[in-house]
Parts: sequence; structure tokens; C-alpha cells
Amino acid sequence: MKSKFTIKKNVLVYGAGEAGRQLVYSLENNTEFEVVGLIDDNKKLNKKFFLNKKIYPSSNLKKLIRKNDVSLVFMAMPSVGRSKRNKIINKLNKFKLVVKTLPSISEIIDGRVTVSDIQDVNIDDLLNREEVEPDIRLLNKDIDKKIILITGAGGSIGSELCRQIIKLKPKKILLLELNEFALYKIYEELKNYNKKQKIIPLLVDAKDQSKLEIIFETFKVNTVYHAAAYKHVPLVEENICAGVKNNVFSTLAMAKATVNKKVSNCVLISSDKAVRPTNVMGASKRLAELCVQGIYNNLKNIKTNFSIVRFGNVLESSGSVIPKFKQQIIQGGPVTLTHKHVTRYFMTITEAAQLVIQAGAMGKNAEVFVLDMGERIKILDLIEKMIILLGFTVKNTKNPKGDIEIKIIGLRPGEKLYEELLIGDSPEKTNHSKIKKINDPFIPFNKLETKLKELEKLIKKNKADKVKNLLNKIIKSYKSNSKMVDHIYIEKIKRKK
Repeated sequence: MKSKFTIKKNVLVYGAGEAGRQLVYSLENNTEFEVVGLIDDNKKLNKKFFLNKKIYPSSNLKKLIRKNDVSLVFMAMPSVGRSKRNKIINKLNKFKLVVKTLPSISEIIDGRVTVSDIQDVNIDDLLNREEVEPDIRLLNKDIDKKIILITGAGGSIGSELCRQIIKLKPKKILLLELNEFALYKIYEELKNYNKKQKIIPLLVDAKDQSKLEIIFETFKVNTVYHAAAYKHVPLVEENICAGVKNNVFSTLAMAKATVNKKVSNCVLISSDKAVRPTNVMGASKRLAELCVQGIYNNLKNIKTNFSIVRFGNVLESSGSVIPKFKQQIIQGGPVTLTHKHVTRYFMTITEAAQLVIQAGAMGKNAEVFVLDMGERIKILDLIEKMIILLGFTVKNTKNPKGDIEIKIIGLRPGEKLYEELLIGDSPEKTNHSKIKKINDPFIPFNKLETKLKELEKLIKKNKADKVKNLLNKIIKSYKSNSKMVDHIYIEKIKRKK
């Protein structure tokens, strides 16, 4: 009698094109999987065979799954667009299946497909829009043969910027980062990517204006991407002074240093949470925007082209909840969701980095650029899709015997039900079909500077409640939706009682 460990899993391969056929070929002598058929809606391929495996239309899915006890589907359509891939995934979601996929065709460099290429369905595939194609001219404009500096180079956005920039062959890349381990990781990664590229790791605090000026002058920096920031909403809400100090005063130092040393381009990476903020993180990012706008509009004959790039949530970034959801599902649940109606804009981390580069190339007058990100995604729907794609069922009132429960835990301090990208209502078109330009109102710097000095004093004294109140006065659109949860503030209140 065969051991249960030798029983093969019956699988279907979705896609009978070149990639699908190569995958079936590589699975021919595999001891773990048995291909029971291929699925393809190309009528010319239906009823044909490849290595004795019949090719069926997708209308046969239900029958094939039941007849062959299929619990696993390999999607072998690496060149198909995101919209079509999403439709196929939705079709497969009707069945209790684990869905795995092949990387994009550009990632299968040698033209051969093997079992090792198979991976979990990328969360990117659940987005309802096609990935925005970059404009190569805009990508190259401020990078090709230039000296580039990225602050927060070890963070999720900063490190992806580094990966995209190194492909564009700058003259030199300066990695500015305060976290030693994060700097080491991205430095080692980039060195392995291109051993000839000049890469300089700098352990520097982005709030240190005098150090920044020394660096800009010493290395003759052409373009700065300011990605250094704290972005985790609940953590910043619990550490108000640290969050505001980092997000606002690093931006102020960066803007002043670039102007003083006549750096050609400076790009501030902002957030959709800066629009009508309900949390300290969003308010600090809006104030960072106001610093850049105020400095630019305060000076004459300025040599630096400033731009601000504002976008939504980035999939798989350090601040994203997506990896957390996946871990909760794998561990058997429950998956914790703050509110059943919460929605978010999403983009891939590659798109985010490319947007920053392209928008920065268009910026001159401290304009704000936003990406047409399509429709907001309902997080509840996203979780349900993830549960199904990982081979489980949703446990709810309709299906009490399901595998994974979704538990509603309430909005976190400062969290919104939905995010916005615009403060005004009149975005302008740009040379890029998916990038819009907006001219948000700003505060004259002489007025803003007085408030910033007051804010700096409050931060030094760790007056978290007064910092929050001052933010409210500076940013009229800021409306906090939570009580004070700053740890130091709460502890002081307890000791007074």
C-alpha cells in the first residue's frame, strides 16, 4: 500500500500557451503534483492534448474539479494583463482552491518555466486596474548620469526608489539612512545588482541641516528624493512628538539645505493621509508639504525645482496591513479588520517609486502630484479574496463551518474609513495620462516659521497634547478623530492622579 506521503496532488494548469506547456513539461516527473488537465478559453486549443493532458475551456472547471478532486490551480499566464488576471481569479474563487501563479514574463529571464518558478498569487493581482506604464523620458530626466540622494533609503519606499534608480544608470547614488541595519541591507542589495555602480552609504539623520549641506556640497548632488518619514498611523498617534519631529523637521532641513546648496531637484514623498487628516501622521505630512510650499514661495530666483508626490497605500510596504492579513490567515485566523466599510486606494510599490521619479521630473513650483489610482478597494472584499486564494473558506453567519473568521475590532486611533488624494476639486492634466497636478493652498513662510519655532519648543518639552493642538491650529483641515493615546502623555497623567 502506498504511503499517504506519496499520493500526488491533482492540479489544473490555467493557460495552455508557451508558459503553461513548459510548466506541464516540468511537472511530468514531479512526485508531488499530477496535472489532470489544462484550462484555456482559446477555442483553437480546446479538446487538443499536450503530453497526454487534455486542454479544456473554463466552462468545464466545476466538472473537472469535482471529478478529479482538484484543490490546486497553477496560473500559467505571465503576460496577461492585471484586469484579465483578476477576472480569472474571481472565477476560480467560486471553488475551494489554492491558486498559485508564475512570475511576470519579464521575470522569467531564461525563457524556461520550472516548478521553482511557481509562487503564491501576488496581492497585486487583486487590484482592479492595470499597472501604470512609466514614461521612460520622465524616468531618465533627473537621474541619467546625475548624482542622486535618497533619504530613508532603507525604508520600503526609499529602498524601492533605490532599486528603480539604479536601473536608470545614475552617475552616483547616495543612500542616506539613520537605521544602520536598514542601510546595510539596501547597500548590500544594490552592490550585488550592479558592481560597477558608485554607491555611497551615509549614516545620517535627515533632520541635521548642516550635515546635509556638507553632503550636498561635497558630492555635488543633483536630485534629492526625500522618503525619510514615520508613516505608521497608530504608532505616530502613540508617539506624537517623535512623529512630528521626524516628519516635519527633516523635511524643513532638507528643503532649506537644497535651496542653500542650489540642488537642482528636490522631491518630497507625501501621503493621501495628508488630505483632510484625522491623525497626527497625516497632519505631520501635510505640514511637511506646507514647509516645502512655503519655502519655495518665500524666495526669489530659487534654483531648486521642488515637487510633492502624494499617493495611497503601497502593497507589501512596511506600513501595509496586507502581510499581517496573510499571516493571520495562514495561522488559522481570525483576520482582524477595523471596520467592515473601510476602503483604501492601493498601488504596487514599483508603481509608487516610478510615480515619484516621473512626477519629480515634472515639478518646478512645489506642485502636488497625484496618481489616478482607480477606485478605492473595500478591505473586507480584499480579505475574503485572500482567504479563498490561500485555499480556505470564510467563516461567517452564512457559512458557520468555514475556516477563517473575519473579526471587526473597531477603527484604530486616527484611522479614517476612507482616504482622499485631493484637497481641492480641480486637478490639472500633465504630460502623463495617469498623473494629475494640483496647486493646493499654502501658508506664507514668515507666518509658518513662527508656528514651526513654537512647535519645535513644544516637542523639546515633550508636550504631546499641545503639539497636537498646535497642529490643529496650523492645519485648518485637520480634525482628530481620537483621544490622546501618546504613551508618555498618558503615563504623566496617571502619575498626577
